[in-house]
Amino acid sequence: MSSAASALAPSSPGLDDRLARVRFRRAVALLVMTLLAPGSAQLVVGRKQVGRFALRIWLASLGTAAAAAVLGMVFDSFVFWLVSSTVVLGVIRVVLMALAVGWALLFIDAWRLGRPLELLQRQRLAMVGINGFLCFTVAGTLLFASHVVGVQRDFITTMFTGSTVSEAENGRYNVLLLGGDSGADRFGLRPDSLTVASIDEDTGHTVLFGLPRNMANFPFPDGSQMQQHFPDGFDCEGCYLNGLSTWAADHPGPFRKYDDPGVEATIQGVEGITGLDINYYAMINLAGFRSLVDAVGGVELKVRDRIPIGGVGAPVTGYIEPGVQRLDGFQTLWFARSREGADDYSRMARQKCVMGAMLRQLSPKVVVTKFREIARASEDVISTNLPRSELDRFMALALKAKSQPLSTVSFVPPLVNTADPDVTLIQERVQKAIEKSEARGEESPATKPRRPKRDRSTAPATTGGSIGSMSEGYAANDAANLASAC
Repeated sequence: MSSAASALAPSSPGLDDRLARVRFRRAVALLVMTLLAPGSAQLVVGRKQVGRFALRIWLASLGTAAAAAVLGMVFDSFVFWLVSSTVVLGVIRVVLMALAVGWALLFIDAWRLGRPLELLQRQRLAMVGINGFLCFTVAGTLLFASHVVGVQRDFITTMFTGSTVSEAENGRYNVLLLGGDSGADRFGLRPDSLTVASIDEDTGHTVLFGLPRNMANFPFPDGSQMQQHFPDGFDCEGCYLNGLSTWAADHPGPFRKYDDPGVEATIQGVEGITGLDINYYAMINLAGFRSLVDAVGGVELKVRDRIPIGGVGAPVTGYIEPGVQRLDGFQTLWFARSREGADDYSRMARQKCVMGAMLRQLSPKVVVTKFREIARASEDVISTNLPRSELDRFMALALKAKSQPLSTVSFVPPLVNTADPDVTLIQERVQKAIEKSEARGEESPATKPRRPKRDRSTAPATTGGSIGSMSEGYAANDAANLASAC
């Protein structure tokens, strides 16, 4: 047979199958190359300019991510800045969306370069499936990451709207934590839980100063708006610390320059009592607190007595049973608020235990994996005047505080008569607690004094779920280590 006749002769079935398998493997290889090194397929068999551009973008992205990871391992402050800067987050979001679109287009082009029309039908169908899976998986992952970054950015923009940066006073930041109690029968958001967190700006050592809502006859700082109206202190009939917010709402004139007159009046009252300058505040709406606890997966607490759900003017609808257990948002809220069979100061002690437990248990892993839920809940639950520019600083302080003992001092009976408080004594105790906290921060493990072991042979006496009593004081209201008092 002549060579011309041989060229016109049909190929053998075995040869066609082998050629089909080679084409299919080549097409799959182009998709795998695009997955591992975007642009490499185009660099090999397509438009080299496109391939080089895509590879440069990919290598630059990998290099930037690697450099950020190294900096993050060396400098914690870099990580906090990275996740709190709205400008950086906006850039990252756009970059992620662009990478998603560009990578998907490269997959489609790699599929085209694989010459799908030359493949067998079943191979073409397989290529469509593989290409579609890679496109949706890679692009979908990047778009989801972009969405999470967008949620983070929107959360920061919405939550942290303060415009005034407050410097540390004597090396400490003093943050007023308010638990706001709102309801259909109440005007506005009344702060019923008041705690000052005094934080060392270097070590993160924190002291919680608890103030009872029913404190009366207290002074205000000289020159403040409240001091001008009450030069002899807040000594009117039925005037208590948690009533400052309502008074300011009824008399807004002196507070026109403030966004929240009620909070400002409350801050002035707290400053007059403690002698501390308040840098920032954060108010939590207790009615929505349960959603925040649910967002982080609950809180593990040691329940020492049966805690009634309801009561005090309403029927008791159930109980939180004793034992170490993980409470959901509804249960945690009632653990912190219940007064049936207890007093206000026992409740304050339980609230401190909830604060300490959340600080210890809210790990970076929980925040990352449940960030969308936390952000969604926090926008409706928390209001603060902390500026966005200070967010990275306080994230670093929170991480330091998490690993250290949390101490508390509450100005309640028997230490203080809330109807006629000794403000001089209160301010002396504030300074003494701060000095003790700072001294503890300077102790090295080798020089730290050994504390005697507590006798655990008998269970401590409790009242309303808190160790202690009103006459003797509650352990969580005055503790060098809050965790051991809960």
